[in-house]
Amino acid sequence: MKPFVFNTTKSIINEPGALKNIADICRQNHISKPLVVTDQGIVSVGLMAQLEEALKAGDMSYDSYADVVADPPEAIIYKALDVLKAGGNDGVIGFGGGSSMDTAKLVALMAKSGETLDDIYGVGNAKGQRLPLILIPTTAGTGSEVTAVAIVTTGETTKAGVVATQLYPDVALLDAELTVGLPPHITAATGVDAMVHAIEAYTSARLKNPYADMLAKQALTLLSENIMTATHDGKNVEARQAMLLGACLAGQAFANAPVAAVHALAYPLGGHYHIPHGLSNSLVLPYVMRFNAVEAKTLYAELAPFIMGHAVEGDDDTVTNALITHIEKLIVDLGLPNTLKDMKVPEADLPKLASDAMKQERLLMNNPRPVSEADALAIYQAAF
Repeated sequence: MKPFVFNTTKSIINEPGALKNIADICRQNHISKPLVVTDQGIVSVGLMAQLEEALKAGDMSYDSYADVVADPPEAIIYKALDVLKAGGNDGVIGFGGGSSMDTAKLVALMAKSGETLDDIYGVGNAKGQRLPLILIPTTAGTGSEVTAVAIVTTGETTKAGVVATQLYPDVALLDAELTVGLPPHITAATGVDAMVHAIEAYTSARLKNPYADMLAKQALTLLSENIMTATHDGKNVEARQAMLLGACLAGQAFANAPVAAVHALAYPLGGHYHIPHGLSNSLVLPYVMRFNAVEAKTLYAELAPFIMGHAVEGDDDTVTNALITHIEKLIVDLGLPNTLKDMKVPEADLPKLASDAMKQERLLMNNPRPVSEADALAIYQAAF
């Protein structure tokens, strides 16, 4: 066994309805006046009102910044930071999807450390400490509540990541009642995103370890058993809670055994065409798996029963092929688009996408099989 280090969020609360205790949770974590970081979608569906009601019921004053956008640009991070400074907030609550949680992480760090985004981009470059931080996901996908990563849009089509252990929050609060109103297509795409996290963590060429392996298998069991129910029967709180926990476990896995080529090829799709991250992953997942199978078939075969729900007879090639076919059918059954053509990606753009994917060196170095630009282009062509 190779030496490894495993880090994660200090406290995870897994309970439908747990949001009602948010004021007490804040106080237990030395927050007397939080800044809530969220987006207008969360406001429009009434979830922000639920959080505000719970804070007021607990006699807690707060401020809010509700203008986070998907794939937040640097300006959004700095605007939220200005709101915190003006309000004198002593802690941060990230409330929403990955973009809101990522913004909250960075604001909590920069508010206390005084560092800028340019100071902390990359791996391990943040030196200071953060304010107390609570993250509350409203989708079962990103796992951001248990990762030490935050992604920022830095240009028209470019993104940069901050990777720092300070970004793990004090508390991740998993309350499935907050996800009941999610539309089926978002439930499906974020659920597949979580499955990708677990699959890539288990097959990661770097930092794969027994803790992450265990979490990835349990995550895939929960996600695979519940994704159809959660998508097509969205008011099923039990299935929703299982999806939240599955996404959280997958997040813990990939926070320690990092993701690879699926994410590397998904990022340019989001950057150029604003395809949501989970859907971008879903679009390339089967084709990256087919490419990787040469090197990763034994690992894929080990995962097959956890995804398919039953053992598959045959050698590693047979089981891996059955698994990839199962995943392709799952994506169709969930009602998700399954080709780049469906997403109006021009075929002439595929070489540019391949070139952009090669810039994701932080991710590609984790892939079980080396990926060249020609390989990336062939994968996009297969997905087209």
